[in-house]
Formats: sequence, C-alpha cells, structure tokens
Amino acid sequence: MPSLKRYRKTKIIATLGPASSTREIIGNLFKSGVDVFRLNFSHGTHEDHRKRISIIREIEKERNRPIGVFADMQGPKLRLGTFKNGEISIKKGMRIILDSNPEPGDERRVYLPHPEILEALQEGSDILLDDGNVHLRVIKKGSDFIETEVIAGKKLMNRKGVNLPNVILKVSSLTDKDRIDLEAAIDMGADWIALSFVQRPEDVEEARALIGIRAKIIVKIEKPSALESLDEIIDISDAVMVARGDLGVEIPAESVPSVQKRIVRVCRKAGKPVIIATQMLESMTSSPRPTRAEASDVATAIYDGTDAVMLSAETAAGEYPIEAVEIMDKIAADVEKDHIYRKIMDAEHPDPGETSPEAITSAAYWVAMTLSAAAIVNYTTSGSTTLRTARERPSVPILCLTENMIVARRLQLSYGVHSVHTKDVESFSDMVKKACRISLEHNIAQKGQRLVITAGVPFGTPGSTNILRVAWVE
Repeated sequence: MPSLKRYRKTKIIATLGPASSTREIIGNLFKSGVDVFRLNFSHGTHEDHRKRISIIREIEKERNRPIGVFADMQGPKLRLGTFKNGEISIKKGMRIILDSNPEPGDERRVYLPHPEILEALQEGSDILLDDGNVHLRVIKKGSDFIETEVIAGKKLMNRKGVNLPNVILKVSSLTDKDRIDLEAAIDMGADWIALSFVQRPEDVEEARALIGIRAKIIVKIEKPSALESLDEIIDISDAVMVARGDLGVEIPAESVPSVQKRIVRVCRKAGKPVIIATQMLESMTSSPRPTRAEASDVATAIYDGTDAVMLSAETAAGEYPIEAVEIMDKIAADVEKDHIYRKIMDAEHPDPGETSPEAITSAAYWVAMTLSAAAIVNYTTSGSTTLRTARERPSVPILCLTENMIVARRLQLSYGVHSVHTKDVESFSDMVKKACRISLEHNIAQKGQRLVITAGVPFGTPGSTNILRVAWVE
C-alpha cells in the first residue's frame, strides 16, 4: 500500500474516545488526515487506552507511516462539594461561605475540598466556578473558611469546577493518579506526555525527573501564572499546547487571541512544536458542518504559524469524527495556499544560532527556496535537525529520514515534516541515492526535481549536521 503524503504542512491531532475506538474509525481518521492521536487520561481505563495504541500501531505498520501518540494527564481537578438539593440559586450581592466542612451545602455555605485553595486565597481574590459562569470575590478569610460575595451568576450545582485567576497554588501539577497514568502511558508506548495545570518551571522539572528520556513532554498552557514564566517553561519543555479551555476562563476572553499568537511566536523562535487546542470545531460534535466562526478560528491558528491544531470532543465523543478531520484538513490546505499565509511565514524567520548545525539548517532553507527544490531532506538521529528545519516554516515538505522509529513518531507533531523510518546510511553517495529514492517512493519529488539534503558526518552522530548537498532526482 502506498504511503500517505499530506498536502499541507500544519498537523492534525485527534482525541480518541467512545466515538472513535474501533479499528475502522481510527483507520479512517488517519486516512482522513490525522497525524497524531491524543489519549485523554481524564477518561477511560488503562485497558481502553492500551487497546487504542495497539490499533494505532497496527495501522502504522499496515500503512508504512509513523504515527505519533500522546497521553494527556488529568492534573489536579479543583471542584466544589455538593448541595443538599443538588444545586442552589444565586444572585449578585449574595454571600456564600466556602469551608472545610464536608457536609452538603445550601444557600449559605458549601464544602471546598481543597485546603490549599483556602490557604492561598486572600481578601479581594476572585474565584470562577462552572467555566466562569459564576464569579465570586473573597471578602473575608478565616482559618478554615472564606466568605465570598457573588459578583455574577444565577445558579450553582454539585461539583462544579473551580478556577483561580492569578493565584499560584502550592500543589504539584502531577497528582497520584497522574503518576500512575504516566507510567502506564509510557509502558504502552506513548511518544509524548502532556502535563496539565502547569504553573511554574518547577512543575516541568518534576515531571522530567520522573519521565527521563522515555518520552517527550508537552506543557499545556492553561494558567495565567504559566504565562509569567513562559520563556523559561518553553525552554525546558519539548512542545507546548495552548489549552484555551481553562486559559480562556482565567484570562479575559479578549486577551486569548493575542496570548495565542504570543505563545506560537515564542515556540517557533525556540524551535519547539506548538499546538492550538480546545473547541476548534465544537459544533461538529452534533453537526456535520462547522460554524463560520469555527472555520475562521482554525484558519487563524494556521495563519499564526502553529505546528498543529487539535480536535477534542469532536472526535472523542462527537457524531461526526471523520467529517471533523476532513474539514480541518481542508481549512489547513486552503489557508496554506494563500499568498498572504506565505508572506506571514516568511516574515518572521528566527535568527540562526552561532553553530554549524544552525547555519547549515538556515542555509538549507534559503537554498531550497532559491532553487525551487521539491523538498528539504534531513538525515537525523535525534530529530534536532528536523526541528530546526521546521522552525523555518519552509513552503516545501521536510523529508526526515531516521533509523530511530521513536524519533520518526515524535516528529509527526512538527510543521511540514514527513518522517520515514529507514536504515542508516554508510556513505555520502548512499545518503544521496537513498534520499532520491525515498522522495520518489513517497511522492515528495518527481524525476528532474532537486532536493536540498542536510546530514552530519560521521553518520549517526547526534547534533553533527555539517553537510549541505543539492541533488537531482533521477
């Protein structure tokens, strides 16, 4: 069966769930355009996730294409307790006490099962409940309670989520559940681990100490406190997700677009893959077509230069998972054909560092553009050369050749990368011949076109990129 080539550079991530767990559906999702699959460990059992990864690896072998998989950790879930009648009616100016008493609440008080929140909040602190539908403000603080005033909201129900804008909690981003899930996910063969509720660089360092080199780390930016240390967090991460769900609750809605653009720009400069996520085609959970606003939202993320866009409920629990991937694929392909898109990508080239690999990678981009080459080919052991090439956002495909299947899978997250798992080369002439042959086999180039090839000598040495070669495909 011929290998699939994507006719777009932006990658698509799809979340698997009850609506997308069969081999047929997962296979059709991949065929329709999915490059990376997400497993949400907030839902499902380990056995559920193990079966899905097994199916993905079967499809990978059948289609002769590396497929990336990332496991998304649940992180700390902050929630209210319960009410005697399941819910209460509230109105502006009403006073409600949040305390450490586990008894069911009423209109006067309710249990808050998080002592770290009671400790961290101060008079004047804001509390957002139920995805921001209820806004409380702390007016008094005691040793085991806080008294709040309702700023906005009409009703409050059992176990609604709690968001705390501009408050850093003394709590790890990894819960006991996450630590168990993390080990299980790595054992299943997940390529990436996504961390939720990251507040500070120390959260990433804690996870790195547990994960080591067994998987790469995706940091989800969903807390305002993470934005305050954004550069440092990105520097010690492997990839970043703009998790606009919680982030959009904790910062003003009007700030989300500019924050999204800022994160994408910083990630590109750092050469780290970036994902835009949450509610991209939300209406397609129950509708065969997206709204115009949703189509524009996806397009905006692509114009921003993101590496990947992600589907959540649309493919995990929606009625039209395949259609959601197909329309996202069409939007991405259409945007990338726009001459304005190319102008935007070309306008912000990060300056290369003062190293041979950086200089060679930057030169490869300009040579490929000048010669109208069919592709830039990287021979890579660690994937670092390909990540540097993706940072350039070239208009041609990046053909990544690596003998490391794990690297091939991980690079499926990166912009424009078509990774191929292949045996390493032993000589310079062998390198050129193999690049030309694989580019033909995978429909990356045609006879008579040119390839710009980068590699490192001696072969197989990570970080040794020191050769640039232009080759004709014969």
